[in-house]
Amino acid sequence: MNQNNYYPSQDPLRKLKQEMKLRKFSIKTIKSYLYYITGLLKTANKNPKNIKTDDIRNYLEKMVDKNSASSTINLAYSAFKFYFEKILRRRFFVNIPRVKKSKKLPTVLTRNEIGEIFAVIQNVKHKLLLGVMYSSGLRVGELINIKVSDLDFENKILKIRTGKGAKDRVTIFSDKIISVLKKYIKNKDKNDYLFESSRGGKLTERSVQKVFKTALNKSEIKKKASCHSLRHSFATHLLENGTDIRYIQELLGHARLETTQIYTKVSNNMIKNIKSPL
Repeated sequence: MNQNNYYPSQDPLRKLKQEMKLRKFSIKTIKSYLYYITGLLKTANKNPKNIKTDDIRNYLEKMVDKNSASSTINLAYSAFKFYFEKILRRRFFVNIPRVKKSKKLPTVLTRNEIGEIFAVIQNVKHKLLLGVMYSSGLRVGELINIKVSDLDFENKILKIRTGKGAKDRVTIFSDKIISVLKKYIKNKDKNDYLFESSRGGKLTERSVQKVFKTALNKSEIKKKASCHSLRHSFATHLLENGTDIRYIQELLGHARLETTQIYTKVSNNMIKNIKSPL
């Protein structure tokens, strides 16, 4: 057997996994980082200490050639930078650029389209989970982690614990779903997940995405929407109602105002108030 061949084991990555756990990285981030680093080591067929700048450049270039999304390529970049700079103390990232993020506008559903989607859902649980997502502007990962104790009916506030970036925040929910939510949690303990799978335990992100996709197809709406479109719609509709953008920023949990300002570009009210010169 050629001793130069490298077959990655768990040992070179054990320190990385431990470091990420100690820094309280999300399970999703840990899995992603391990996936890309393992992929790099297999592709380069090298020990981590022998990885060079060109190995990383070639790996990222292959991702570009496969038309991987900019966010996906930058996630791999972040994984490599964290592992080789922070863990292995290597300094060769100076000449490796990040991929420029594509500036695509978010897919936003109109209020009528939101109504059409909810109208085709017969299952109470499915309607409620999408309702909470839209009325509170949640990410899928935040929705599945809600516990009964996170609901504050008196103040109409929902506590989001360890959202993106491990940041807690509070957001709102609608009066319309309060009575339904109260009935739904009647036999639940305060430490139970709000939405559980049929086998017990919290739902998977894929389950929620499937519920949305089924409803979208039934509604015959032709937009390329996803669960995240409910969050985009929440922000856009608040903006159209005159809510201050800085409040929307807080409700969404955005670290930078610039991230929230994308919704000013898709707000129908702002666009239709401009008169065409023709």
